This record gives sequence, structure tokens and C-alpha cells, in this order.
Amino acid sequence: MLDRQIYEKYVEVLKKELVTAMGCTEPISIAYAGAKARSVLGALPDKIEVYASGNIIKNVKSVIVPHTGGLCGIANAVVAGVCMGREDNALEVLSDVSKEDIARMERYLKMTDVTVRHMRCDNAFDLKVVARKGNDSAEVHIVNSHTNITEIFRNGKCIFRGGNVERSEDRSWMNVEDIVRFADNADLNDVSEVLNRQIRYNMAIAEEGLAHNYGANIGKVLLQMSDDVNTRCKAYASAASDARMNGCEMPVVINSGSGNQGITASVPVIVYARNKQCDKDRLYRALCISNLVTVHLKTGIGTLSAYCGAVSAGAGAGAGIAYLNGGGFVEIAHTIVNTLAIDSGIICDGAKASCAGKIAAAVESGLLGLNMYYSGNQFVGGDGIVTKGVENTIRNIGRLASKGMKQTDDEIISIMQEG
Repeated sequence: MLDRQIYEKYVEVLKKELVTAMGCTEPISIAYAGAKARSVLGALPDKIEVYASGNIIKNVKSVIVPHTGGLCGIANAVVAGVCMGREDNALEVLSDVSKEDIARMERYLKMTDVTVRHMRCDNAFDLKVVARKGNDSAEVHIVNSHTNITEIFRNGKCIFRGGNVERSEDRSWMNVEDIVRFADNADLNDVSEVLNRQIRYNMAIAEEGLAHNYGANIGKVLLQMSDDVNTRCKAYASAASDARMNGCEMPVVINSGSGNQGITASVPVIVYARNKQCDKDRLYRALCISNLVTVHLKTGIGTLSAYCGAVSAGAGAGAGIAYLNGGGFVEIAHTIVNTLAIDSGIICDGAKASCAGKIAAAVESGLLGLNMYYSGNQFVGGDGIVTKGVENTIRNIGRLASKGMKQTDDEIISIMQEG
């Protein structure tokens, strides 16, 4: 059994990380900052300045901002937030929008001066929005995570300073063995609300992605190739991303700040459980595994990097499916290591339609990693970045993504800014 304090920490992680967002979280963070700046200013600004770190620029460049009629980019995201965002809704800042709001935003966009500047800084996630009206100004600064406001200024005077200014929360206490213990012993009353919401929201957008045309329709393409359960796991997850990256205005439950990670960690597990006719109790416990493994992997990597977040979530999904098949710590640990050995080279080049294809690859790797173990095959310490022990391999991945790929990240951002 887990120590009670550690148990409560795992419950807290699920509640903190599995929150609802509508639209890709980076443009939504910009919209949130814009809405907050407008509120502090007390008027619609006539001039807006956005200062954003390279990873934010990367993740906003090509993804559609909800309720903008198909518009992409930082300028459109901040204007949407300033003009029609409800800052009290946080990552659902653009959820309560009417047709009149959208028409007003389109007019406002044409008459408002918006400047976007690349903020060169150490933080991968750093965002500042300055709104001006005549001689008045309001400034909102967000660091490290999407709604973590660290400073607010009104006419140059600081009126709020707080938030978590550390780069990441200390979660060194997390480990795969304890995650399995937690899943085995969790009082499902502690987690059912957040997991029910994840099941409901993320499967709904997956169905939407399969029912209509979004992006490159990766989910549909996969189902045209095959209809076995493994393909459906990939197809439903990819279809949810198809929809989310390409303007669908349905909410998702995210994981570690990312809707695509929330989708990848949950949808394949749900599809597999339904095919296997698992009861809800088993599904909930498997989702605890998949979500917490994803968070554990992402903790060492950071919120944004050159390392595709779907890889971590694909490993989480593989771990969750291993649990559905009766696996315990040994099976889950081997699945994670095998998965990470297969696809840790996938880069993050921003949020856009091709994320759905990367999700398909990540889920495929999770399933392959699981089936390797069941067929008596595995990658062992010394095979590339794999080392003995699942926690040691996870630490290697964090090092690779956060430090080793820093120059790769800079080059990706440079390439994208040229295009």
C-alpha cells in the first residue's frame, strides 16, 4: 500500500493536470493573457504587443484558433482573447462566444495595431501581453504553464506578483512502481469525476473527427486501412487531434498542459477497454496508469521542447493497455522502456494537422512495445539511450529532451520563422 501522503499527491496530480481546454493550449494561453489584460485595462485596447518565447511561437503558428473562422497565429489568438474572451474561464477562455462576438472580433482585428516579438529567454514557456488605450496600459506575464500569471502591471505599477516562478514543480517522488500501486488501490471516488470527464470529452471529439473532414483526416485514413482494435486505438486518437488542430470547438481534457497528450493518453485506452468489454472499474484504473505515466515522463522533459509530447503519452497509453490485459509493474515497465526506445526521435515542430499522424505513430509504438514484451522480446540496457531500470531510462529521456535537443529546438523555430 502507498503512504497516505503520497496517495494524496497522486490524486492531486490527476486533478491538476487533467483539466478542460478548448482549442490548442498555446494560442488559448495567449487569448487568456489578452482577456486578462483587457480586464485590467478596463477598455478595449487600440494597441497590443505580444512577447513570446520561441516554443510558444512554434506552437501557435499553424494551428487554428477556435471561434475565429479558421484563423491561425499569435495576432489572431490575442485579438480573440482581448475582444471576446472570458478570462474567468481560463483554458476555456473562448468557449462562451456568440456569432455577434465573432463579427465584432473581425471588425476589431482590422482596426487594431498588434505587434508580435520573439522573446529570447531561458524559459521555454514565457509570454507577455501588453494592452494600451491612449495613455493607459496593462501588462500580463505568464511563465512555465498556460495560466500561471506571475505579474500584472497597470500603468507601469505592479498590482500582482505571484504564481509559480520555478521552472517545474518538484515531482521527483513519482515513479512507475508507485503509480501501479496507486492504480491498484485507488478509491475510485477520488478520481472518477475527472476520469469520467476525460472519457466523455475526449471520445466525443474523436467521434467528431471521424464524422467530419478535419485537416489531413488521419483517423479516417487509418480506418480505411484496417478495422482491428489496434488500428481503432490509433484512428480514434488521431481523429480527435484531426478535429482539435483544425478548428473544432469542442473541449478536451488535457494532460501536462497539452490536449494532444490528453487525447493520446486516454482515447486508445478507452477504445481498447470497450473492445475487451472491461468494466468501468478496470478502465478507471488503467486511465490512472496512462495519465500518471504520461505526467511522470513529461516532468523531466518540461512543458514545451523539441521532443514530441505524443511520445510520452503513447508510452502512457501502452502502459494503460498493459494494465487492461492484467499486467502489473513488470509488464508496464517493459512496455514503457520498449516504447521509448522505438520513437523518442519524433520532433515537435509546433501544433498543426500533422500532430495527428505523430499521435498514430506514438500509439503504434506503445502497442508494439507491449506486444514485444508479451512475445518475449525487449530492449535492454545499453541499447542506445535505454539503460537498466525504467526510472533510469525515463531520466535519460528527460535529459535528452530538455538539454540534448535544445539546439534542435532553436533550429526548428528558426526554420518555422523562415517559412
